[in-house]
Amino acid sequence: MTAGERFSFEVALPAGAVAVSAERTTGTNGATILLAHGAGAGMDHPFLEGLADALTALGFSTLRFNFPYVEQGRRMPGPATHAIATWRAAVDTARRHDPDAILWAAGKSYGGRMASMAVAEGLQVDGLVYLGYPLHPPGTPEKLRAEHLPAISVPQLFIEGSNDPFIQPLDQFDSVLAACQDARVVWIDGGGHSFEVKGRKRPASDIGASLAPLIAETIAP
Repeated sequence: MTAGERFSFEVALPAGAVAVSAERTTGTNGATILLAHGAGAGMDHPFLEGLADALTALGFSTLRFNFPYVEQGRRMPGPATHAIATWRAAVDTARRHDPDAILWAAGKSYGGRMASMAVAEGLQVDGLVYLGYPLHPPGTPEKLRAEHLPAISVPQLFIEGSNDPFIQPLDQFDSVLAACQDARVVWIDGGGHSFEVKGRKRPASDIGASLAPLIAETIAP
């Protein structure tokens, strides 16, 4: 595992500033990838740890961080405005560490969706990576979470499992993708929402690490 720098940064919320945990690794290629966790796990989930290690080995700096509800010991996400504020603070933190770096915002499921909402509201990054975008709750394709995606002008990379229940039916997902200004998808054949493949048991850290080359192919500086 790559040794990272552990620290915290402040997030300005309506009730006052809160501190969230973060970890940064330093790469060599001039690009930083910010990594946000999904709704049910914090920044230290093995999936994100494995992904961060593999990205660092490929030359990228990374910055993983928690959303405030995780720091407060809650299991369910707080308001979207809190997550968007956290993304803004994370980007500011990354820029303080390396003002000249290319910055891409990446997130597992919920974390990626919150990044997209922040960018749609004006957050400046060079691109977005969605690790299993939660297009709708499973079984309810009518509850789309995509109305803001066509407004995003920076590149959007969707890494998706073909069996992910959050993007079925796939023709609906294809329509959403076609409405975006600059978007592409990389499919994990047979993958579920966390990229698990039936009949192929792998540690979450290995699954996360396996996605790093797919990201690097798209955003290498």
